[in-house]
Amino acid sequence: MQPLKGLTVVTLEHAIAAPFATRQLADLGARVIKIERPGSGDFARGYDERVRGLASHFVWTNRSKESLTLDVKHPQAAALLERLIFEKADVVVQNLAPGAAARLGVSHAALSPRKPGLIVCDISGYGDDLERPGPYRDKKAYDLLIQSEAGFVSITGTPDEPSKAGPSIADIAAGMYAYTNILAALMQRAIDGQGRRIDVSMLEAMGEWMGYPLYYAFDGASPPPRSGASHATIYPYGPFPTGDGKTVMLGLQNEREWASFCDKVLQQPALARDERFASNSKRSAARAELRALIVDAFASLSATEVLGRLDDAQIANAQVNDMHDVWRHPQLAARQRWAEVDTAAGRVPALLPPGTDTRDGGPRMDPVPALGAHTDAILRELGLDAQAIAELRAQGAV
Repeated sequence: MQPLKGLTVVTLEHAIAAPFATRQLADLGARVIKIERPGSGDFARGYDERVRGLASHFVWTNRSKESLTLDVKHPQAAALLERLIFEKADVVVQNLAPGAAARLGVSHAALSPRKPGLIVCDISGYGDDLERPGPYRDKKAYDLLIQSEAGFVSITGTPDEPSKAGPSIADIAAGMYAYTNILAALMQRAIDGQGRRIDVSMLEAMGEWMGYPLYYAFDGASPPPRSGASHATIYPYGPFPTGDGKTVMLGLQNEREWASFCDKVLQQPALARDERFASNSKRSAARAELRALIVDAFASLSATEVLGRLDDAQIANAQVNDMHDVWRHPQLAARQRWAEVDTAAGRVPALLPPGTDTRDGGPRMDPVPALGAHTDAILRELGLDAQAIAELRAQGAV
């Protein structure tokens, strides 16, 4: 299923937020032409060498794209970029520094008068709006900094030390909102024929994801406390050690589950009637005392035995897997969620995008491009011959 087949996206992108958004457009069949700096390309190519010499972030967010090298500050390369947009693009995406797109002539204001149906998506840390710039518009914005500004770090970690999320969730959030807003803009364009500008801010994307803790701290109330891997406001809900040195994750949601947990898991049915633990708020307030009881009950059991009791009691539970466990997760294997994609270093496994199914043709899963792999072919589409391309290359323009 490739509903975006026939659409072309031209993207001036680096790192994670914009590449993640455009990769998902490519998954749905869009042609994504990625503009990269000659010689070095997207700086995420150099983050690490974990995938047979290739960078893990880059392999994740750049399959099914075409790599075109252009020094967009070179006059001839800038002219080629302009031609590419006006002759090919349905969507332009960029996450350059604030103001850079305008200086390069690829802002919505510069492009839309000549191509009214063009959709332009700008992704930035704090919003790139000249009419409402805000005091943070020109600040540098990296994932960890946005996690901090949005309050995420303040409620994540242990009571003694705050922590960031492991993955770059601010980038991912911004990429997801860019992706969904582009899809919505394409639907709207099918109705009225008009393109539009989309202005996605990493801070606003993370702010949306922080809705629950924001409302929990509404009107001056105290925010959720940092509680490690345990839920901040529901208990018992988190990791517990077992007698064989392993850890199980469990979560209770209501009083029915609490009674079942006491009876079938702890095998202490009288505990369900203990006034100290008679509601979630009381259990959360007395979590140190309750944790000691649970740890003591699990001390003589293996993780397998605890998980069996939890399943029998219909209590939600999980294993605390590491990355190696996820690579071989039995549920992903049973649902046939793994595919393969080509890279310059050979074929590597890749998860199918959520919601897609190979039984209806599946998503597009084309190669991760080498730097500049499609430069000559795209320039030939624009009418340049081999000599002209060679001259541009000699000048460092491509």
